This record gives sequence, C-alpha cells and structure tokens, in this order.
Amino acid sequence: MADKPQKGEILGVPYNFERPSLGRMLSSYWKPGQKMLVKKPFGVGYTLNLANWRSWVVVAVVAVLLWQERSSSASDPDFEDDDDEDDGPVEVIVD
Repeated sequence: MADKPQKGEILGVPYNFERPSLGRMLSSYWKPGQKMLVKKPFGVGYTLNLANWRSWVVVAVVAVLLWQERSSSASDPDFEDDDDEDDGPVEVIVD
C-alpha cells in the first residue's frame, strides 16, 4: 500500500499530520512579518499568528463578547435557567 502524504493542501486548505514538536508548535504561532492567519502546525486549516497585532484585536473582541454574554446572563432577572420547574402539558391546535 502506498504511503499517504503527511502534509499538503486539499481545495486550498492546508493540512499537516506530521508528528508535532515543541519547536515547530511555538514557531508556527509566532511569525513576524506574515499575515494574521498562518498554517496550523498540526491538523487542518489556519490559526492566528500571534506576532500580528490584528490577531490580538480578534482575541480581545472574543474575550469581551464572552465576558458580556456571561455577565448579562448572570445578572438578568428574566433569564431562567431552571430546568426543574415543569409548567405542565401544552396543548397545540393545528388547522
């Protein structure tokens, strides 16, 4: 049986299934002078280049959105997360 390639591209999406090393993992997330997205060191697709300032903006926006979602659901009095309360059967009439 022929050996399958360990890295390459399918439909423009890169993949790499070579055994990851610590040096390759660290160097792939920090590539100064390159774009915001770089090829993943292991797996399929792209990842953020932490040497690019745009990546840090994306990380900050995601962190703010997560914080806002968690704080609004915890402080909202109308938010009911109580699944133990049963309102009883509901009748639905369809014409």
